[in-house]
Amino acid sequence: MTTQEDKKIILFDGVCNLCNGAIQFVIKHDKKSVYKFAALQSDVATVLLNERGIDSSQIDSIILIDPNIAFYTKSTAALEIGKSFGGAWRLLGVFEWVPKPIRDWIYDFVAKNRYSWFGKQNECMIPTPELKAKFLD
Repeated sequence: MTTQEDKKIILFDGVCNLCNGAIQFVIKHDKKSVYKFAALQSDVATVLLNERGIDSSQIDSIILIDPNIAFYTKSTAALEIGKSFGGAWRLLGVFEWVPKPIRDWIYDFVAKNRYSWFGKQNECMIPTPELKAKFLD
């Protein structure tokens, strides 16, 4: 898989309204253009997950891939992304003191209910021409 090695990759549920809103939020706050994006339902996500031995049937929400370093899932991915915005966003690091099982239980509760609370699209988000460069094909 050839990606820009210096870019972190966020894999997200492309049909989830909450997830799409979160990606729009990340794009707005990603002032240093650190991230690239791909829907979990895409072929590129399948390749990236397989390369890392991640079972996509076990994780159906957010995955942050930091190429050649690590990957993060669920609450840890969300915290890592938030902290990367800098400034007051770094205060999110305080939530890392909450044990991961507790953080992930809350994350999983929201993820389990995201379609009923926020809705679902019939197909993955199509990025605007201006945003197309931020998405992996």
